[in-house]
Amino acid sequence: MILGSLTARLALLTSAWVACGLLAAWLLVSGQAAAYIGNAFDAGLNDLLDAVVAGTELGPDGRPVMARPVSEPRFDRPYSGVYWQIEAPGGRIATSRSLWDQTLAPAAPPREGVVMHGVRGPSGQHLRIAERDIALPESDARLQVMVAMAYDETYVEIARLRHGLAFGFAVLGLGLVVGTVLEVSLLLAPLRRLRRAVADMRAGRRASLRVPAAAEVQPLIAEIDALVAQNRATVERARSHIGNLAHALRTDLAVLRNALEAPGGADLEVAARQLAAAERLVAHHLTRARTAALVGTAAEDVPVLEVAREVAAALRRLFAGRDLAIEVAGEAALRARCERQDLSEMLGNLMENACKWAEAGVAVTVAAAPGQVRVEVCDDGPGLPAGHIERALERGVQLDEAAPGSGLGLAIVADLAALYGGALDLGRAAEGGLRASLSLPAGPPV
Repeated sequence: MILGSLTARLALLTSAWVACGLLAAWLLVSGQAAAYIGNAFDAGLNDLLDAVVAGTELGPDGRPVMARPVSEPRFDRPYSGVYWQIEAPGGRIATSRSLWDQTLAPAAPPREGVVMHGVRGPSGQHLRIAERDIALPESDARLQVMVAMAYDETYVEIARLRHGLAFGFAVLGLGLVVGTVLEVSLLLAPLRRLRRAVADMRAGRRASLRVPAAAEVQPLIAEIDALVAQNRATVERARSHIGNLAHALRTDLAVLRNALEAPGGADLEVAARQLAAAERLVAHHLTRARTAALVGTAAEDVPVLEVAREVAAALRRLFAGRDLAIEVAGEAALRARCERQDLSEMLGNLMENACKWAEAGVAVTVAAAPGQVRVEVCDDGPGLPAGHIERALERGVQLDEAAPGSGLGLAIVADLAALYGGALDLGRAAEGGLRASLSLPAGPPV
């Protein structure tokens, strides 16, 4: 639909607004101009009335006469449109030659001062009459003096003025609308380029937008590029998890098949163990896929020290028989930008691993780093040789096959930390055991 276009909507709104504004301006200007012309006409009519009054006298027979003729040639030309008439008591009348055999109808009743009114005159002319009563010094008689002027040309002049103003305002309005539409079309050009760039990116012809645009549009382009990059990263992570899951399950399924097809009957104990391992792998990768999809959208500001203390309380009950000292210290105001459940899982894996290998105690420290929150988990166990630290972060690797677990704990922590833009670093603790340093993006402190 045409009204779905921003340019069309703006053109219609601009046209309506400009039309209303110009109509009001036309009414104001034409009204003021007409009033000015009308006032100028009346002023000229009053001047002629004054001139006629100045030349009016009574003759010996009591008839009014024009003793001093007014220098207005139209008074002498029949039906010229300019007339005077003087009426004395008794109905004695004197008129200009221009009236010929016609007379003017006075206003009724007579009033003080100059009276203005309109009548139809000779040849159907529209006359504007100015009249007043005067008393001559040498006589007590009152004379009624009238001067009339045809208003037809003034009507035509005002109509011509109105039409000219209407045409001028119409041209101005059309120019304003066209100019606005062209301006909007030029201003929307970056959006059209952006639309074509998005279409090219969707078709695989370009990897990102990065189109030239105004400063107001550039943040939108940057956000779209960031969203596309985030979606691509999510898809890549999902592919990676699928590949990892397929690779991990291949071995477990082969062992499971061999156990079920073993000569002399199925080895159900081995099959059950491999099935449990496969279930753990599936659960792990499903959790990672869910987390990868939600990263950046469901994150919150989580109090790290509070979560660490909750995990420590649970581990004290779990390892109550060993009488381990699990100490948690740090700044309570620090927040990490992640999901609370994921933070609890990461700290749980690190702290449980430390408890498994610790001899007497585990120390957990929460501290601030530039733009991040760092959690260090240290134990006083045997630790890891330097050459085994990198292998400890590989999925499914158990450096001690006699220890319980699937070898996924540290790999889970490393995966989750990377998803949130953090990292897991392993080293030797001052107590002699393993030091696991988890870094996560910091939220605003409380």
